[in-house]
Amino acid sequence: MSVKIGISPIAWQNDDLPDLTAAFTMEQALREAREIGYSGVERGRRMPQDTEGLRTYLAANDIALCGGWCSGNLMVSSVDEEIEAIRNQVEQFVALDAPCLVYAECSNTVQGDIATPVNNRPKLSRSGVMDYAEKLSEVAKWMADQGMVLAYHHHMGSMIEDQDDIDWLMEGTTDEVSLLFDTGHLQFGRADVLTTLDKWGHRVRHVHFKDVRPDVAAMIRTENKSFLDGVIAGAFTVPGDPEGCIDFQSVTDKLAAMGYDGWIVVEAEQDPAKAAPYAYSKLGYEYIRELCGRSGLIIDG
Repeated sequence: MSVKIGISPIAWQNDDLPDLTAAFTMEQALREAREIGYSGVERGRRMPQDTEGLRTYLAANDIALCGGWCSGNLMVSSVDEEIEAIRNQVEQFVALDAPCLVYAECSNTVQGDIATPVNNRPKLSRSGVMDYAEKLSEVAKWMADQGMVLAYHHHMGSMIEDQDDIDWLMEGTTDEVSLLFDTGHLQFGRADVLTTLDKWGHRVRHVHFKDVRPDVAAMIRTENKSFLDGVIAGAFTVPGDPEGCIDFQSVTDKLAAMGYDGWIVVEAEQDPAKAAPYAYSKLGYEYIRELCGRSGLIIDG
């Protein structure tokens, strides 16, 4: 049983807040990530978008594609329309041997709007989530037939954020819909990190290790600020940061016990003026190696 350790380039190149990371380049992100020891990177918007260009770009940096974001619009599109909208990305990820496509509903999310409080995010009823889940299952089945995994990303500011949302989505979807298990968004979203893994571990095919500074997260809630305000203020950090609050050893122990053999990806968007990308990414990588060693997980690559 082995895992691979990857990273999102978001600490160096923030797609939602480009001015925050204007002093850094994607080339620097990949070079430094590989130097630290990461063997994979999730796709960023400032990477080449064509398949062969992206293949060459990744190969030049000796790093694999370990997933990437896909903005879904299934709430406002038919299943056929959504399949056509994401077809090129699915084909690209299959061609580049990515483990999954990270899918999240973005037609009604507030995560990218700095003027809208995260508390004002859309909240569906159970029946509303179930109706959506039926359509999502059809998209995921099509994707599986193409050879790609749909890993659904519960995300702050979106309609799938808290424990009820996640449970309803998993209950309402077929097994073709896997769960991206993101520790930071679970914690910030007031879900239970370990209980979610206990309940839905058999549906987890991709993992994000992200920690939360609880005082900052609480401030964002109480002062009715946006998700992006939280990013700028430092709500998120890497595993291994003493300012974080998540019990990553227990999480890693559970992953080992359930035989998880996919990617563990560090994704912790922060203000680089406060949290230097190289130093924090190195802290996260070395801490995950320690966690895996204590849990009996072998690191591949």
